[in-house]
Amino acid sequence: MSEFDIPGTEVLRARQEVVLNHFRDEVAQDWDATLSTFPHPHYEIVPTMTVHDGDSAVRGYYQDTRRAFPDQHHELISLRHSEDAVVVEFWLIGTHFGPFGKLPPTGSEFRVRMTAYFIFDADENLSCERVYFDSLSMLKQLIGGVDKKNPKNWPLLVKLVRGLLSMSAEAPDERLLRTAEPVLQS
Repeated sequence: MSEFDIPGTEVLRARQEVVLNHFRDEVAQDWDATLSTFPHPHYEIVPTMTVHDGDSAVRGYYQDTRRAFPDQHHELISLRHSEDAVVVEFWLIGTHFGPFGKLPPTGSEFRVRMTAYFIFDADENLSCERVYFDSLSMLKQLIGGVDKKNPKNWPLLVKLVRGLLSMSAEAPDERLLRTAEPVLQS
């Protein structure tokens, strides 16, 4: 199959059903159902340069993000099909009630526009969810909701800065740095 070959309607409908079920089950926090959409769960979170590979790692990712944002949900903006993927644009929405990585909770709400590529292999199995978003937009909302003029919040602000500095020192996952340039047909 080349980059110009779009699968038939039946394949596209089946892929779309997998993706919509995946989204629904994530919001319901039904991790068994969500993970059942993959033969081997694999997430790539590009803005944080992290990869969560395998059942245990992906469950940990789900638990960490829902501890940080227990009310996390989304609103779909668009869904598109490509040769090997379903591309979904959506708003991710939630409230920062728990630690997010090394960032302490701020109680701030966020609404961030995201894109996820649900990539299917040659056997039509979901092989990867690759997520892109502007992390600065999210951080501005999480930290921006803290009243910086109130001295009671200054210790929280110091913890946030320390958390950001610590997170920025983490090495990116090499799998996201070593990519191969595609061979395109002319």
